[in-house]
Amino acid sequence: MSRVCQLTGKSVMVGNNVSHSNRKTKRKFYPNLISKKFFLPEEDRFVTLKISTSALRTINKKGISACLKEAREKGYLK
Repeated sequence: MSRVCQLTGKSVMVGNNVSHSNRKTKRKFYPNLISKKFFLPEEDRFVTLKISTSALRTINKKGISACLKEAREKGYLK
């Protein structure tokens, strides 16, 4: 599975390493992803999601049901 958050769609970004002499070489910025299991009371089952830590904060604020609904509308989740 690729390094993409299933709720927010955050993925790898590309940038430069810049040395002291200002030489630039390509590098990747990876999202801070974790695998977490959530319980969905509406469906009475557990779901395991690969999400970013910022998405985890959003789930704590809005709730898992609202976040899953939003992710399905945006097309990040099936």
